[in-house]
Amino acid sequence: MSASAPQQTQAKPVRAPRPATPKRMPSTRTWADIAVLLTLAMLGVVGFEPPFGGFGFLLAGIGGLAVGAATGILTSIYRLPVITTTLVAVTGYFLLGSAFAVPGQALAGVFPSLQSLASLAVGAVYGWADIVTLQTPIGAPQYIAVVPFVATWLVALIATTLAARWLPSRPRAAWRHGVMLIGPVLLYLAGVLLGTDTPFQAGVRGVTFAVLALVWLAWRRSSEGTLAAESAARNRRRKLAGTAILVAASVVVGTGSALVLAPPNDQRFVLRDEIEPPFDPLQYPSPLAGFREYSKLMQEDVLFTVDGLAPADRLRLATMDTFTGKLWNVTGPELQTAGSGSFALVGRELPRQDFITADRRENVTVTIEAYDDVWVPSVGYPTDLEFTAGDAADDTDSLRYNEATGTSVLTTGVSEGDSYTIDADVQRVLSGDDLADASPAAISLPPITDNPDITTAKAQELAGSATEPAAQLEAIRLGLAEQGFLSRGLASDAVPSRAGHGADRIDELLSRNQLIGDEEQYASAFALMASTYGYPARVVMGFAPEVVEGQVTEVRGEDVSAWVEVAFEDIGWVAYDPTPDETDIPQDQTPQPQIEPQPQVRQPPRADNDPEDLLTPVELDNEDTDDEDAFVFPTWLVVLALSILIPAAIILIPALIIGALKARRARRRRDAATGDARAAGAWDELVDQYTELGYAVPARSTRPMIARDLERQVPGEEPLPLRSLATATDRAVFSGADLDAVSTDEVWSEAIAAVEIARRAVTRSRRILSRYRLHRRRRRRGRA
Repeated sequence: MSASAPQQTQAKPVRAPRPATPKRMPSTRTWADIAVLLTLAMLGVVGFEPPFGGFGFLLAGIGGLAVGAATGILTSIYRLPVITTTLVAVTGYFLLGSAFAVPGQALAGVFPSLQSLASLAVGAVYGWADIVTLQTPIGAPQYIAVVPFVATWLVALIATTLAARWLPSRPRAAWRHGVMLIGPVLLYLAGVLLGTDTPFQAGVRGVTFAVLALVWLAWRRSSEGTLAAESAARNRRRKLAGTAILVAASVVVGTGSALVLAPPNDQRFVLRDEIEPPFDPLQYPSPLAGFREYSKLMQEDVLFTVDGLAPADRLRLATMDTFTGKLWNVTGPELQTAGSGSFALVGRELPRQDFITADRRENVTVTIEAYDDVWVPSVGYPTDLEFTAGDAADDTDSLRYNEATGTSVLTTGVSEGDSYTIDADVQRVLSGDDLADASPAAISLPPITDNPDITTAKAQELAGSATEPAAQLEAIRLGLAEQGFLSRGLASDAVPSRAGHGADRIDELLSRNQLIGDEEQYASAFALMASTYGYPARVVMGFAPEVVEGQVTEVRGEDVSAWVEVAFEDIGWVAYDPTPDETDIPQDQTPQPQIEPQPQVRQPPRADNDPEDLLTPVELDNEDTDDEDAFVFPTWLVVLALSILIPAAIILIPALIIGALKARRARRRRDAATGDARAAGAWDELVDQYTELGYAVPARSTRPMIARDLERQVPGEEPLPLRSLATATDRAVFSGADLDAVSTDEVWSEAIAAVEIARRAVTRSRRILSRYRLHRRRRRRGRA
């Protein structure tokens, strides 16, 4: 009894509490490696300055470095596996990217919204293509700032992860450090290729990048700790002297090479010079081909209203400078890379036109009503265009502009309710005396195809004895305007006028006894006749409403017009309107054939109509009403729901995916073919879940040793059956006996109970973090 008494009164050992989380902090050398790599990445991202025209993109670039580096360092400290690291990185990209890349779309400039999340996704995929087709300096689309953000985020994430995990665990060989430089070098090259012909401090940045990278590679090996103090000091002095020589040589060689080998700016290779703009206007019908749609079908419809016009101002819709024999159209990129069909993605501020004798128009406001097309009505050459209302105000990323013609398009189209404000330069109206001594500008336009022969003869006839270019053009204009008659093919016109402006229609216009047509035909004829003299001429379609100063102008379909612009040296594109005002067309004296009466023929019986043809207007109206009465969720409710659901999905979906993988892992272990494998699987599942909860599990130890170590780490008074479970597992694995299902189920029950005790012993944050961890215990091969 006396011998057993001490055993009964022996105090129960108290388990030492475990630290909150196992951390593996980077060493001093690792911090130095990370600092060097981020500095090199920063030198690379600064190269994005030329296309952006300033340093506004640096918020996105520095933000990407911060988010990527923080993710790589934190996941390395907490030893998260690759899958979890990827999920955490993507979550951080979307949750924090709004504040850095698209703060204008974020809630309160910081928190992600549906629009900012969409921009982060779209910009990461399509921003790379858009940035090389944008008109510099880049002002839109808003998601374009995602390009430097995602570039620096990805480089910083990979570089810091490799520097904190891969580099310290292996011999610090030179090639491994070279691998670490791949990300910053690619970022530097991206800044060059996505830039413009004028680089940003190319010599300074290049030399600094090379010096820093070479010095880092030279210092990759530290002095051996076994060296004597004197030898270590001497080795350090040699390294410093070598570093100084390396820096000096790099500066001299780099600067000299830049001066000798660097190509001129106009010969630099940048992607924007090799890639065509994505918008192709040739995929749309020629605007001039739809002239009669406005003049006949929409004659009384108010297309849009304009406030701020001056008397005699015209609204430009489209400018066409190539003639195919069938119609006038814009020039495709296969003929001219910077022609009338080359539209660049722009922001609110548009490039200013230098080839112009300008008058200024400011705060011209256009409000769309019945008009619906991709061509944006504008005045002169816009320098600032801001959408203020309607669907277009939320879709300014689709605005394209042609600097040469002053034409704008919105690829998604403008429609009723859209409103925008324009500041523009308008070509000044010049008199004949102002143009008397002017010569045509040396502008290359596409050649005219299938110009009818009659235009040459008619041009010479109308020009008469005039010899100066301006005088010849004015004589031709007056001849058409005074000899011709205006007919738009309306029922009220005295003489019908056939639509079209191709070669056959112009031949008909000029060869008949009377010149009869509308603005479409007269503008086409005048431009073709001007081209016979070699003068650069183009056709403009737009609207010429009656403007009362100080009043809002209603532009109707009947205000549609077409005119011609001819380029004069040092003056600009001067407008010519050859369309006559006279509509009282005299009857042609050519006798018309009499209509002979035809015998009456009995008509066949009427065929049955389709059911849809038998619907009355009332039934049709009811069908439209039913469609309109269909329930539609309010826009604000959809936006609010998606703003909540998308962040929730970003957080919850990774946990669901990892949870499914964990369930699959446990199921495969529990359904193993033999009893000993199922028992060993229960122990492996316990160890994996303890690791995911943040407990430190020895990598190479026996099961009893692991059990003893884990029991010391779990705080609390609740007993853990780990040692008995380890013994039972060893017995099942090494005994050679086949365990039945009941025995393996008991082992699994004990393992699950031990995991639940350990889960209750940790903090809530560690339990939540464990849902994003996925560990897979690997048993050493060859173990008995």
